Amino acid sequence: MNSSSSRMSEASKAAGSMRARDMDRVRARTLLDAAYEEGQLGADEYHDRSDRAEAAATIGVLRGLVGDLQTPDGSAGWSEPPRPNPANRIGRYPDRIRARDEDRALTCRALDTALADGQLSAEEHRTRTELTAAATTLGDLAGLTEDLQKPAAAPIDPRSRTRPGTLWLAGAVVVVTVAAAVAGFRLTHRPAPPAPVAAPVGQVVHPLVFETPDLTTAAGFEKFRGDYQAKFGDTTVDRLLLYPENASVDRTSVAQPNRVAGFDYWGGFMTSSKPTSRTADDPIFDLATVNSSALGEWIGRAVPMLKVDGGTVSHISMEYDSITEVPTIDIFVRNEFNESGFLQITPAGDPIRTVPFGD
Repeated sequence: MNSSSSRMSEASKAAGSMRARDMDRVRARTLLDAAYEEGQLGADEYHDRSDRAEAAATIGVLRGLVGDLQTPDGSAGWSEPPRPNPANRIGRYPDRIRARDEDRALTCRALDTALADGQLSAEEHRTRTELTAAATTLGDLAGLTEDLQKPAAAPIDPRSRTRPGTLWLAGAVVVVTVAAAVAGFRLTHRPAPPAPVAAPVGQVVHPLVFETPDLTTAAGFEKFRGDYQAKFGDTTVDRLLLYPENASVDRTSVAQPNRVAGFDYWGGFMTSSKPTSRTADDPIFDLATVNSSALGEWIGRAVPMLKVDGGTVSHISMEYDSITEVPTIDIFVRNEFNESGFLQITPAGDPIRTVPFGD
């Protein structure tokens, strides 16, 4: 097998090992229902495949259950979620680097999201969360989310921005040469000293302080929405995750509707992943439709409703559910013991479902 075929095989294997969400299982079972109605499957095989789809843990299993079917009339067919970028991509710290509490917190948030959308069972979530608390390196953490559809991103290595080797050396020589030339010019062309200017009396200069509110509040969401529109010129996203201090957003380019790229937000936006493929006509979530007042009310009610003792809102997700064809907002609550629950609403503030801790 040549290197190209080997890479394709590895990519297919990685995509197949991704954890399946509830919506992926629903999509597969919907296709099986339609295929049975058309006579593609007999009754026994239909029931067997349907039961296996309901219990499927990975995308690969679901693919095997529907991969030999014709696309039923009136159905969009089987489409897999995009494979996430490798955890150890260019610009990220290597696995051996020690993990911070912040890195463990990001991993826990990824696990919470996976629990909420059905990628992990409660027991798997509990086990992985405990392993996260004990993890010492970034490699340990990466292994806990690498099979998820939204793995936790490794922190950026600032050292990767320095180019080693001859290019760096050549650049250094040029810089030193230019600096020496400038210094020589200044020595031989000294300008006349400027006339002294009296300093203003009694004038105090105060530093400007810009406060970014907690992004898991209504005020924080409005701040993000305003910054997002100012940056990109619109308010559409494929998916948004809001944490207290930062946010992660998947955005489709207006010029290329079949491409989606990731961005991190820390008061400003920076690219977190290269563009990947998407279905061009998939619906997207419009932040302009979110009723921030209603969102704030649900955030305030989330902790008592979800029965998480001592819990706080850990993160909020916003995306378009392609199965139910409804844009949804999920509010997650979590405490120091990794107990969690979530509630789901529409952008207008209408309730969809509530999953308290212990249910």
